[in-house]
Amino acid sequence: MTLSRTARWTTGWLLAAAWALSFPLFSSLEPHRLWGWCAAAGYLVAAGTTLFGHRRAGLAAALLGAVALPLLWLVLTGQGQSEVTVIERSGRLLLESGRLYVDRPAAVQEYTPYLPGMALLGVPRALLGGGDGWVVRLLGDARIWCAAALFGCLWAARRLLGGGPVRLLGSGPVRLLGGGPVRLLPVLVASPVVALPLAVSGVDLPLAGLCCLALAAAAAGRPVLAGAALAGACALKWTALPAVAVAVALLAACRGGRPAVRCGLVAAGGTALLVLPGALLQPAELWHQVFAFPTGRAQVPTPASSPLPGHLLAELGPWGWYLTVGLLLAGGLAVALSLFARPPRTVVAAADRLALGLTLAFLLAPAGRFGYLALPLLLVVWARSVTPPGVSRVVAGSGVPRPRTAARR
Repeated sequence: MTLSRTARWTTGWLLAAAWALSFPLFSSLEPHRLWGWCAAAGYLVAAGTTLFGHRRAGLAAALLGAVALPLLWLVLTGQGQSEVTVIERSGRLLLESGRLYVDRPAAVQEYTPYLPGMALLGVPRALLGGGDGWVVRLLGDARIWCAAALFGCLWAARRLLGGGPVRLLGSGPVRLLGGGPVRLLPVLVASPVVALPLAVSGVDLPLAGLCCLALAAAAAGRPVLAGAALAGACALKWTALPAVAVAVALLAACRGGRPAVRCGLVAAGGTALLVLPGALLQPAELWHQVFAFPTGRAQVPTPASSPLPGHLLAELGPWGWYLTVGLLLAGGLAVALSLFARPPRTVVAAADRLALGLTLAFLLAPAGRFGYLALPLLLVVWARSVTPPGVSRVVAGSGVPRPRTAARR
């Protein structure tokens, strides 16, 4: 390892430590403060060990301090963001009555701003009953199942795009060039982008994992699997809808119209199958809690109030709210037009386009949090972690990825 590379990794861990330390200094949420102390210690140890040439030991220290220790402590002590309780309550209501939402919620904690699929991650807690032992807390905590969904999807995506013969972007089996993907996934998990939400809430991780799996399946020429992953994502949060357009565009550009249509139909049918039962039982509550509440139009104000451009505009009054919604729609239209004008042809290009669309959505939404931007960043890093070096982002006419040297000629 060269000195410059060592310096880059050491600097990265030091920046992560500085970011983690900002939480105990400025956050009023106890789970965030605890994570900040643990993660900062792990990142500082990682920086020190990396500086002396022990990169793997540094990564292990970061994973231990930023993920394993705070996650286990918060789970076993029953601490976390309110999202954890909301998911577990939805799972309990689903088993008891088939309903998912509290009727006429009067406080923020009673709102469930998720689509019916999210309740499935709260079912394990309901099945384990009302016990309070460490086994129940560990196996019933929604964060554990959110993490399992993320890692399961990332593992499946790696199998689709990893080493060995796979169906990547051509019509037949091709072996990936360049010696396999860059191994960035452990670093991504140890980074604050994944470590913080994994420890304190976990709510956005299944969505991220399913989006990654959908893009990988689309690039691998598996339209049914891509559609099923998209259906799962769209049944969790409506913010997953842009992923459908990107995956369909990727399939259409690299595989043709029929696989793209098949993917879209599976995604639409699967989403309807997962969402419609809950929507038919509580149509008014689903609308108010899943759509009106997150956009700041419910009777109870949403706590998602980070000073992002869309929220600042919405705070100016009704005209500001309509203006930010108009800008949001215009941004979505621009990204959609880009999919027609220049459709993505690789996993990296598709992930970048989806990340761009989600970033615009989160920035321009009437209500949002800085933490939402972790999803686009995760997509960008993940795509590069499964892309082998030496393969061009441009698809050759035969459908086989070209080496970079060939693509430049």
